Amino acid sequence: MFKQITTYLFYISLFLYITSVSYAQTSYVITGKVTDSETGEGMPFVAVAFKGTTIGTTTDFNGNYKLVTHTLQDSLTATAISYTEKSKLVNRKATTQAIDFQLVPASISLNEIKIYAGENPAYAILRKIVRNKEKNDKRSLDYFEYESYNKIEIDVDNISEKLKKRKAIKKIQQVIDSVEVLAGEDGKPILPLFISESFSNVYYRKSPEKKREHILKTRVTGVGIQDGTLISQMAGSSFQEYNFYRNWLNILNKDFVSPIADGWKLYYEYFLVDSAEVNGHYSYRIDFEPKRPQDLAFTGTMWIDKATFALVQVDATMSKTANLNFIEKIKLQQELAPTEAGPWIPVKTRVLIDVAEITNQSAGMLAKFYTSNERVVVNQPHSTKFYDVGIEMEPTAQIKDEAFWDEHRHEPLTESEKNVYAMIDSIKNIPLIRSYIEIANIVVNGYKKAGPIDIGPYILAYSYNTVEGSYARLGFKTNIDFSDKWVLKGYGGYGFGDHRFKYGAEIQRIFSKKHWTTLSVRHSYDLERVGLLSQDVWDNTLFLVSSRFGTFRRPFMLRNNQIAFQTDFVRGFTQKIKLRQWQFDPLYNFTYYTNPTDTQLATDDNFQSTEITFESRFAQNEQFLINDNTRISLGTTKPVLTLSYTLGLKGIVGGGFNYHKIALNLSQSINVGSLGRASYSISAGYIPSTVPYPILQSHQGNQTFFYINNAYNLMNFFEFVSDRYASVQLQHNFEGLLFNRIPLIRKLKWRLVANANVLYGGLSDKNYNLVPLEYDDKGNASRPIGRLGDVPYIELGYGIENIFRFMRIDAIHRLTYLNNSGTNRFGVKISFQFKL
Repeated sequence: MFKQITTYLFYISLFLYITSVSYAQTSYVITGKVTDSETGEGMPFVAVAFKGTTIGTTTDFNGNYKLVTHTLQDSLTATAISYTEKSKLVNRKATTQAIDFQLVPASISLNEIKIYAGENPAYAILRKIVRNKEKNDKRSLDYFEYESYNKIEIDVDNISEKLKKRKAIKKIQQVIDSVEVLAGEDGKPILPLFISESFSNVYYRKSPEKKREHILKTRVTGVGIQDGTLISQMAGSSFQEYNFYRNWLNILNKDFVSPIADGWKLYYEYFLVDSAEVNGHYSYRIDFEPKRPQDLAFTGTMWIDKATFALVQVDATMSKTANLNFIEKIKLQQELAPTEAGPWIPVKTRVLIDVAEITNQSAGMLAKFYTSNERVVVNQPHSTKFYDVGIEMEPTAQIKDEAFWDEHRHEPLTESEKNVYAMIDSIKNIPLIRSYIEIANIVVNGYKKAGPIDIGPYILAYSYNTVEGSYARLGFKTNIDFSDKWVLKGYGGYGFGDHRFKYGAEIQRIFSKKHWTTLSVRHSYDLERVGLLSQDVWDNTLFLVSSRFGTFRRPFMLRNNQIAFQTDFVRGFTQKIKLRQWQFDPLYNFTYYTNPTDTQLATDDNFQSTEITFESRFAQNEQFLINDNTRISLGTTKPVLTLSYTLGLKGIVGGGFNYHKIALNLSQSINVGSLGRASYSISAGYIPSTVPYPILQSHQGNQTFFYINNAYNLMNFFEFVSDRYASVQLQHNFEGLLFNRIPLIRKLKWRLVANANVLYGGLSDKNYNLVPLEYDDKGNASRPIGRLGDVPYIELGYGIENIFRFMRIDAIHRLTYLNNSGTNRFGVKISFQFKL
């Protein structure tokens, strides 16, 4: 009995001792924030720990951390990939303290980690990640929707001392001095130019795959921003879509390989570093880096859920060693959460794009994007028609009421962000800055805004050619300040050589911007040339301008009247109908037989035609933006199919011919993985009618020094005419596939390109014989048009782009029809482009 009592008292004493010890222990709390020294942005997923120990924590998505411990050490260290490690002293006498870190970017190689014999332990995990991608990817859900908050800020950084001395910068010197706090004590001063916030609902449907964003509220403030409607659409969630479960992520129109792509082993080195609890999920930590520094791949860290092998967090950075122009760094950070149905959806995404200085005396730029998604709902369907509109903005979306944003933001603004709005207003109200903004708008848009009217485009204000001599032109169009439903356009020009006045006018009525339903009426009288109509090259400004200079072959005056109507029946399916009456009045020796069955009868040297055209265009998942009274296509990754039929109407409004024209085009740009990007355009047409050759298909030649994508670059203007044809035009951009592997050349960041054009065609004898014979000085007879035979026209080319970051040079070989008059078997063409 005594032994039992003694044992009982012993346990009581032990319990009291342990309790007293536990009460005697002191809890220490250290909080703080880790930021990037160059941008001032909070850094998520940074390891913060006592130096030389495993006692630590990681920062949250905004860069904040909280460390609770019973033991203090002398120093606390913050560590992140591609940043210099930083330590700070700890006050061992304080129970609570705040320690902030600013980390400096550095080039740190993961290859310093030693890998011993046997398979890399990260590989087994990567195989399971890929095996489970489909069930973890949000796209496996039949439907999902969520509420999205988006924030964008654009700043100027790295302002040189020489640039600060310029007149414009001196005007805002006080603002520059006041914003140094945005980057912090170790950082560089940045000057905010733009900030936007948007609040929207996003909807997704798997089959057929469609996405809709309904922008409910938005506010935009920026230097040079006058309206903000277009920017508000671009500030939404649709443009901040980054899915690592796709093999390729498209950033700035460039394809970056995902670290969990199906072919992961070809592109990355992996290192299994640790395992820890992240957001309530026990996860593996895997670090990764590109096998080749020039590839469009990332360096970073990802956390993988041990149970589902889903991506929990990712921190990925592309450095300036990659084959990319003007970009110092791209950093993409994302946090994901599982849905009730299983697949994971990104709940927070932050993107930083650091734009380099073009010259040593200029400044760089920082673009910062933040997206937060909440209130996720899965498998709640809507009607098919509900998804027809890709991006829709409420008419009353633009709101600056601070109370609304304080209530609806997913996270409050930082103190720096609160000051950005006032800073931008101060900058854009400086008179000199307003003048510079106006000049920049003229350069970019080609028009000078004058109240409700835009004057221009100035790029077409002057030209010189063999027909008109010096030619001057001035035009205008109304803008949204005039009306959001009516658009008026007009221009007038005068040729001092031919003493002719040219002009054009158009009225457009916009019935619906949602389905882009418009009706337009147009009349014009202008100089054109057969085989090179302005309407065929209008989307290529450089070619259009150059085509107005130099020698004009087969010029004619075109009097054109047309009525056109178009609408989108459903998203991606556009219908157009156009009634056109036009008159061909040649300024060269032109004639044709008016009766093809009897070539001894009369000829005529001009004609007019009336025609009606029906066009259907199908482009699945094509995205559009509405910019005031115009619609801008953002393209689609799917094939684009266009089918048109034109009917000539003899006797209607003076029409001289009955004819039929059928045309088909199929085009697409395709990401082909490590091989780069390929594009194709397949066209075919048939005209089973007998008409003068200006109505037939004149294949687009190019006798300029410039390379044109959709032209036959070694074919002469008007060299071939067809009434039936089929063509394939191919272009392949290898990006850095080959040159990245050549030591001396890869530093130049050159990129190899290749192209091929193949054209089959023919011209019936009836149409060919409709043109009278012409005789030379020796009495040899010929017809002034050419036609293709049984052999196709073929040209092959190869070249280098990204020379000096802007120039492209193509070498082109013509392989067939080498004996035609004035042909070149080989040519070198140049072009200029802005590509990242």
